[in-house]
Amino acid sequence: MHVTGTAPQSAPAPQDTPAAPSPAVDPTISGVPTTPSATSATGARTRDADRHARRFGLPVATALVMGNIIGGGIFLLPASVASYGTVSLVAFGVLTVGAITLALVFGRLAERDPRTGGPYVYARGAFGDFAGFLAAWAYWITTWVSNAALAVAAVGYLDVLVPVNDHRWSACLAALVLQWLPALANFAGTRYVGAVQLVSTVLKFVPLLLVAVGGLFFFDPHNLGPFNAGGGSAVGAVSASAAILLFSYLGVESAAVSAGEVKDPRRNVGRATVIGTVGAALVYLLGTLSVFGTVAHGRLVESTAPFSDAVNAMFGGAWGGWAVALAALVSMTGCLNGWTLLSAQTPYAAAQDGLFPAAFARRRRGVPTVGVAVTVVLASLLTVYNYTSGSAKVFQILVLVTTFTATVPYLLATAAQLFHLVAGRGDMVDRGRLVRDAVIASLAAAFSMWLVAGAGYAAVYQGVLFLFAGVIVYAVMAARNRARGETSG
Repeated sequence: MHVTGTAPQSAPAPQDTPAAPSPAVDPTISGVPTTPSATSATGARTRDADRHARRFGLPVATALVMGNIIGGGIFLLPASVASYGTVSLVAFGVLTVGAITLALVFGRLAERDPRTGGPYVYARGAFGDFAGFLAAWAYWITTWVSNAALAVAAVGYLDVLVPVNDHRWSACLAALVLQWLPALANFAGTRYVGAVQLVSTVLKFVPLLLVAVGGLFFFDPHNLGPFNAGGGSAVGAVSASAAILLFSYLGVESAAVSAGEVKDPRRNVGRATVIGTVGAALVYLLGTLSVFGTVAHGRLVESTAPFSDAVNAMFGGAWGGWAVALAALVSMTGCLNGWTLLSAQTPYAAAQDGLFPAAFARRRRGVPTVGVAVTVVLASLLTVYNYTSGSAKVFQILVLVTTFTATVPYLLATAAQLFHLVAGRGDMVDRGRLVRDAVIASLAAAFSMWLVAGAGYAAVYQGVLFLFAGVIVYAVMAARNRARGETSG
């Protein structure tokens, strides 16, 4: 709900073409009578659109959350934090609590306003157009830069199965194909997006659960190594390992951003967000613990494929590398599929309110196709730049920037929740859950601030520049909206 007094705007039903006006209201279009054949043709196109556009139930919404949280990072995380020792598991536990509080906040906010857009809708409803635009702009940057990074990382796993990294352009072409295949699934309609997301989530969990659960039967405590391998303070080790792990929970907002496509969103968005986040956390924690216990600490620190090493240690042989590479490709393709949809949903919601160009509000088969197209083109250009520049450092900075930009909508959403709670409006707050909601929102805000700190000075600096570029875009859109208002008045 809007606090500013603006009535909520419901998202239009997905359709291929604008619906014909009702004959009872306007029997003509540009002076030409609306004939029964024209009406039936429009109805046929609408039925065809409905056939390809389908609302997500709780299982698919949960898969969207889990699939977007668990991308390709899980396959490298155990080795990334092994140098800190098993104290990194403590950091994982702290981060899990923070991610769940953020998930609970999104669930409560979605109960009040279950429209597509997530953080954008919540920020605009509490603080007005400018805050809403910043949330939408920052989230949009996060999605398309992350898609480029994910595709480039996926090529590394593809190279295990099909050598492509020997030639720069073959690797670039592979990265582009990995981006455009999920985009084509999105163009086909939300029915196919949900199917791809559900199948990819199930398939990638088979090898992950094999290690996470099966590894416990091969667990050897001698492989764990020291609790604090760095030798410094335990608190410092937790903070240092957390700086690496902080970004593994990005995606908890997935169901809230796509709330307009979820069945019974007031109920299912919150449930899908919490279930998906808890499920991802269990896979993270069990998977990391199992790898720690099956691969010797000294070897794990140097490993470039820790899950492959774990499978090889469990069953022998060298087939683990192939299996994990295939699982990683499935994981990343599913993640790209979900993030491609999310990349278009927030601009779509903002365009409906006149804060993004109107073209972003066009939908076909339940999907904002212009948003998907612009996103995949920008991500493709960034991918080509990465391969032609020959500099990984610039690309890594951009990836870290997405971590900072993702926290902007997180902070604005938690601030909106705190605003409603402190304002004490009876229509916005459940009095019986006031204290509990306030504690959860405060923890989620602290978690979001920790994400900002973990991004690092360079990423925050670059991210602020991206946000300032958005301020210019907002100024242009606001001026155009005011001019149209004065003309119509």
